[in-house]
Amino acid sequence: MYEGQITVLLGNNGAGKTTLMYMLTGFYSPTSGTALVNGFDICKDMEGARRCLGLCPQHNVLYDNLTVYEHLVFFAKLKNYPVYEIKRDIETFLQDIQLTDKRNAYVKALSGGMKRKLSVLLALIGGSKVIILDEPTSGLDPEARRQTWDLLKKYRSGRTIMLTTHYMDEADYLGDRIAIMANGRLQCCGTPMYLKQQYGKSVISTVRV
Repeated sequence: MYEGQITVLLGNNGAGKTTLMYMLTGFYSPTSGTALVNGFDICKDMEGARRCLGLCPQHNVLYDNLTVYEHLVFFAKLKNYPVYEIKRDIETFLQDIQLTDKRNAYVKALSGGMKRKLSVLLALIGGSKVIILDEPTSGLDPEARRQTWDLLKKYRSGRTIMLTTHYMDEADYLGDRIAIMANGRLQCCGTPMYLKQQYGKSVISTVRV
């Protein structure tokens, strides 16, 4: 994966996408092999890797009695982000994803889609250099999905982003590179154009009116 790019892990349920992400973030230990996250070996220095990670898991990890704003401040401080930059970034993020009017709302009062958008922001806040997003647009309506896509494209500069999805349109729109997984193994990887040229099929449809 490369800085300034979005790498999409594409595959059906059970393909191994989430398991891979859990290994990269330290929830699971690899049975063999290793990986480097921003130069840190996940088997030898997981703490170093975690310091530069931002994670949006498949299921929201939020606190019902904290507001949207309090969540963002809390997660930014966990990453030792400079205080003078926290407020600036929060205002920008909330505006980008249209949650400004919910800044003081408690999480328990948010819709499922709003909670999901907040989870994505928590991965980005705090200057994280490596962003890992597990099905970040799951449960979002089309408009919210597009807002999230645009947010990730806007902030990929200076970051390395990996996300999982089983939506072809999402992979095609977001992915600078797409890695296709099946049965726990990487099957192929390349730019969307390369994969279309290598594996795409032309379809001719005849419509009678």
